[in-house]
Amino acid sequence: MGSRLEGLQRLLVIINKLEGKKRYVPVKELKRSVADAMALRGYSGVTLRTLQRDFKEIDSLFGISVKFDESAQGYYIREEDENALERYALFLQNFDLLNALEGDTNLRTYVLAEHHRPLPSECLPMLIAAIKHTHPVTFRYTLVRQGDKVEEKKVLPHYLKESNQRWYLLAYDEGTLKTFGVDRIRDLRICGSETFKRNMDIDVEELFRDCYGIWNQPDIPVEEIVLKYDALDGKFLKSVPLHHSQQVLVDNADEFRIKVHLRITNDFVMELLSRSRSLEVISPLHLREQVRKIYEEALKRNE
Repeated sequence: MGSRLEGLQRLLVIINKLEGKKRYVPVKELKRSVADAMALRGYSGVTLRTLQRDFKEIDSLFGISVKFDESAQGYYIREEDENALERYALFLQNFDLLNALEGDTNLRTYVLAEHHRPLPSECLPMLIAAIKHTHPVTFRYTLVRQGDKVEEKKVLPHYLKESNQRWYLLAYDEGTLKTFGVDRIRDLRICGSETFKRNMDIDVEELFRDCYGIWNQPDIPVEEIVLKYDALDGKFLKSVPLHHSQQVLVDNADEFRIKVHLRITNDFVMELLSRSRSLEVISPLHLREQVRKIYEEALKRNE
């Protein structure tokens, strides 16, 4: 596990260096930066041969091609791969931090991890391997909203997505792209003798553009939502927007008012309630009524 973890962390370091301000990173500079970064993680020894193997691994795992420019005498990330770079950057950062905290390093001396952060799932390495090699997978899946009913599934895995401290599998189930909570997957098996053609035309960004979190429900309309908070909550919402569509309408000492466009799913309502201290739903009225009923029921339960 140690050598594998070292290799994965080194991939992160290389990508972070190559996506910096410099278009081309000279060989010596890249080697020195990677060696210094890995030394901070408790590892030593980085050769040019090691880096060249890592370039192949980056291409294989993430679809990001590292090239060498003879005239500039430096390495760079091919421009057409920049979308892939953005798509995997957050995943890599989370993975690096998670594993560094679990490893034998001094990082925990400086970083305090949340006690409720998700435990590493033994399914993740298997799912990554299945996606990479385009193998179907089978598993038993628990349907929490249906009284913990368990169903047998055979799906074509396409992506892993993290949301609200949980991992989700995006996979085709009988021709339909669905989302499965990794924490509810049991008895995972890779169908190593079978392969499928992965659909690379999925617009992942568009898929989740109009939803909060992981649950994209096309049957729910996209609506304009106006929310009012006090100035204190506004400071937090300016630093960490509620949604990428967030627009600030009013920002003064008396109120902070925003507008967002998305589907009003249960996940979104739960997020609103997490900052309910000063929340006032201006529109739409049905969302205002939904939040009011939740407050009323909560008051009755806690009288």
